[in-house]
Amino acid sequence: MIASKIQEISTFCAANASDEVVKKYTRYFKEGFDGYGIEQKVFEQQRDAWIENWQAEMTLADYLDLADELFKHGRYEEKSFAIAFVHSQRAHYTKDTFNRIGNWFSYGIDNWATTDVLCMLVLSGFLFDNIISLDELKSWHTSSSEWQRRVIPVTLVELAKKGLKPADAFGSIEPLMLDDSEYVQKGIGTLLRTLWKKHPAEVEAFLLNWKDQCGRLIVQYATEKMDKEYRKQFRKAKLPN
Repeated sequence: MIASKIQEISTFCAANASDEVVKKYTRYFKEGFDGYGIEQKVFEQQRDAWIENWQAEMTLADYLDLADELFKHGRYEEKSFAIAFVHSQRAHYTKDTFNRIGNWFSYGIDNWATTDVLCMLVLSGFLFDNIISLDELKSWHTSSSEWQRRVIPVTLVELAKKGLKPADAFGSIEPLMLDDSEYVQKGIGTLLRTLWKKHPAEVEAFLLNWKDQCGRLIVQYATEKMDKEYRKQFRKAKLPN
């Protein structure tokens, strides 16, 4: 059954490929865009059709088996379909599901977009539904994959929109504040900017404490919405000669 689904997905993707769309998307990916270039509306229509048509025969376990293969051998849209299929089974998530998804970073997740979609659609659900704790998500900070480390702040962006306490966010990202990855730094900065909208005093105090040590992209992204003159205080202090 899984093999036939993979073939059906592959056939659809090839039939709806567009070099023009690939060219448009490529500019957003420094590492290169490995995709078919499927128009978003076409992708969404087929995604929804498959989820509806397969609901009687596919379980979460089946979708995870399918996703494992798509992440090993598929391209951008095939991986995006896999994420959407797993998202449709949120009611059945367990800690084992979370750990299994973590394996994808060792062989299939290689760009910011796939990472972020996974965070928004799937990984945030584990926290919203209290299936895992913040500490369990935080444990990924030691991963050799920058994309898996990026998961921590980007997933918390979704929680920040729903009332995440700044102290909980700070405790989760502190182990990453000296991370060299630009993508991890951008994720942290985006999280702090999101929190700043409702908790400016707490976020500014946190930034002032870290500004002379952390990567510049964290501060750049975190202060993006601040007044130009006001954000100068968060510049890295110059060392005396």
